[in-house]
Amino acid sequence: MRWMYLLVIIPALLGAIAMPVEAAPVLSISASPVQAHIGDTVTLNGTVSGITTIAVYLFVIGPDLDIRGVTLDNLNIPAGRGLFTTAPVRMSDGSWTYTWDTSVILGEMKPGIYTVYVVSSPLDRSRYIREDFATAEVEFLPSENNAPEIPLNPAIPVIAVGVGAVLGLFMVRMRKKRK
Repeated sequence: MRWMYLLVIIPALLGAIAMPVEAAPVLSISASPVQAHIGDTVTLNGTVSGITTIAVYLFVIGPDLDIRGVTLDNLNIPAGRGLFTTAPVRMSDGSWTYTWDTSVILGEMKPGIYTVYVVSSPLDRSRYIREDFATAEVEFLPSENNAPEIPLNPAIPVIAVGVGAVLGLFMVRMRKKRK
């Protein structure tokens, strides 16, 4: 009877050993610079191995942003459901690069620490189960190009209303003359 167990167990063990193991994706990301001003350009780059893919998916979390993550070019759009920022992967070495120009993004970027995620599948942060992601932090300081706000002279709105009223009266008189 023991021989019977061995005849079942040995082939099962040999089969398990001989089966190819699927490699889990390994991703990396780095940001340069790691401290920037809002409106600056940040270069994100990294590698992906363990899978063959043409692109990686990027999203960011930060001050007052959706906790699931948002796209890098529009901070109002939650990541997921097909909405991601993508970076093409070089097939020769698995490297990728993305230039994040924060001067042209939609939405309000506030000073603080932002965490950029790179993932191998188009899933947002709340739906990500596996550990095949990597993160990089970037601290954004207030914009250096903030023009000082000049308060509006209180006389300007009054003058604008007066000019509008004069033009309105002029238009009314012109219509009466045509009749």
